[in-house]
Order: sequence, then structure tokens, then C-alpha cells
Amino acid sequence: MSVNIIMIILFFVWAYVIWTCKRADLKYQKFLVGSVGLFIFMMYWLEPVVSTPFESIVALISGVFGKITGTFESYYQYAMLFITNGKEPMSVYVSFECSGIVETFAYISLIMFFELYDMYERVILSVIGILAIFMFNVLRIFTICTIIYFGGNDMYYFSHAIVGRFLFYILSIALYFYVFTKPHIVRQTVGRFSYKSRG
Repeated sequence: MSVNIIMIILFFVWAYVIWTCKRADLKYQKFLVGSVGLFIFMMYWLEPVVSTPFESIVALISGVFGKITGTFESYYQYAMLFITNGKEPMSVYVSFECSGIVETFAYISLIMFFELYDMYERVILSVIGILAIFMFNVLRIFTICTIIYFGGNDMYYFSHAIVGRFLFYILSIALYFYVFTKPHIVRQTVGRFSYKSRG
């Protein structure tokens, strides 16, 4: 049996479990199974399709800021950034790990099964979240390249593994707070630990 057939079978099993949880009013189980399952299916079916274009778009938009500041150039067709510091120029490849695909899919998976919002709100917040995560990632890459431009190639690990990741995840935590945590606190029924289902 091929992997595609197995994934299709698992998809229908997943859909049935979600339907069962909805009928039984098991909100937590529906959220957990739904979001984890959707993330897995998106990674399997969508990641191979959108990964390369996403890498190129990230490189393209990052390159716009690099061109404005004169710190690096973009060869977005190859998802490459060329840092033009005078003495030791450096090429940086926007790989799968740098594209933000995983974080984007994770956000979409969570928001689609977050019952605090109705479906219209989920769609709007999905679009806002995708754009926000994309721009967070562009800012992260711009920061990495700028540090390397001024600090030299020896600053690559520090800028990428420490500063870049810290910046990206701090911004992502802020997004999650305003989309998930704060509205949950505001909308929940006073004196109870659950919120009214709107979906």
C-alpha cells in the first residue's frame, strides 16, 4: 500500500474522529486532534508544492529591504541573498527552515480549530497571521544579513541562531498572545474555565 493511500485513509479517519468529537461536545479533543492532524496533512500535501515558491518570495521581499539599505542583494529565483560587505562577501540561502512554512502551517492548524472564533473570524485571522509571520521572517532575515554586513562572516552563527531566532519567536509569541490568549481571557465566562462555543 502506497503512502498516498495510507494518508488518504488517515484523512478520512481524522475527519470521522473530529465529527465524533463535535457530536460528543468534546472541545479539547476536537481542537487537539483537529489541529495536529491538519498540520500533518498540510505538511504532507502542501509543503512540497508551496515550499520553493515561499522561499523565493521571502528572498524577494527581503531583498527589497536589502537594496534600500545597500546591505545585500536578492537573487530570488534561486532563493539566494548576497551580502555585499566590502572585504568578505557572503551568500545566504533561504532554505526550507528559513521560509517560515512550518510556523505558518502550525498557526493555520491552530486557528482553524480554535472555537472561540466563528469561521469568518478564523479565515480573516488566518490571512492576518500568514502575513504577520511572513513579515516576521523577512525582518529576521534582514536582521541576520545586516549583522553579517557590519560584523563580517564570523557573525553568521550569532545572527542566525541567536538574534534571528530570538527576534522571530518573540514576535510570534506576541502574535499568539493577541490571537489566542488575550481573546480567550476576554471572552470566557467569568468564574468558569471554559468559553462558549461559537463554531
